[in-house]
Amino acid sequence: MTLAPRYWPRDLSLRQIPQHERLFTTEPGTQLLGLCHWQPRPAESPTLVLVHGLEGSADSHYMRGITAKAYRRGFNVVRMNQRTCGGTEHLTPTLYNSGLSGDCRKIVRELASVDHLTHIWLVGYSMGGNLVLKAAGELAGTVPALAGTVAVCPNIDPTQCVAALEQPRNWIYHYHFLSRLKARMKRKAGLFPGKWDLRAMGSMKTISQFDDYYTARDGGYRDGADYYDRAGARHVLHQIAVPTLIVTAQDDPFIPYSLFTRPELMENQSITLLAPRHGGHCGFFSVSQTGEDAYWAENRIIEFVSRTR
Repeated sequence: MTLAPRYWPRDLSLRQIPQHERLFTTEPGTQLLGLCHWQPRPAESPTLVLVHGLEGSADSHYMRGITAKAYRRGFNVVRMNQRTCGGTEHLTPTLYNSGLSGDCRKIVRELASVDHLTHIWLVGYSMGGNLVLKAAGELAGTVPALAGTVAVCPNIDPTQCVAALEQPRNWIYHYHFLSRLKARMKRKAGLFPGKWDLRAMGSMKTISQFDDYYTARDGGYRDGADYYDRAGARHVLHQIAVPTLIVTAQDDPFIPYSLFTRPELMENQSITLLAPRHGGHCGFFSVSQTGEDAYWAENRIIEFVSRTR
């Protein structure tokens, strides 16, 4: 279920949709690249700001899939690359991490103040899901332009999620993420000589070792444990005050379902939880009896954000 949507034949070219590149400055020396798909009158249309997951990019298959559906339904869409992702390593001297919700907040505020957009949705997948939930909780309803959030399989407690990812049964996912993180680290080090010591990377066998040595230090955390604890959206779920949809699968291989039975989530009336028994990690590939295509989560997202237009 996790892998099927990635390889199922599908037109993700977005050829019929206009595209405009835009750089968002989120802090001094740091820019994020957004791929913007504007409706003819952008200020009169609702907007989805999409945030990808770990080692994804604005061009990930799920980012392109939801873009096509949302644009056809009259939404502006902004596909964001997180820091260093999507070939943007040169746009910031920093690494990306699960706690950088400030970037999401800055983007929402810029779209509201500069573009005069009044109905903005933050939509995130996996690590991006944690970021948008964390941003919504930190904003706590103080930005009227933020209409709501959607998070698909968010890692709201990185400590537990990384522990699950490093289980032997998940070796294929763990190897994929770790090998890509190491490759990105080499590219970053080449662009910013002397900033990172790569000698320790060769002996690293786990993502938690990588995060402890590189990600946490770069992000200003004491160590990996401090980073995993502080970066989780679980701390601010009770503060979310905008309509929010969380979609997760009870059989997600490395996002434990128990995370979503916490009182701070279950008791928040702003949060709607959809948790089917099957779906894998951001997969939700299904055969519909109602004429829908096979991408169940995308269809539920469009339903949810369309209700409050």
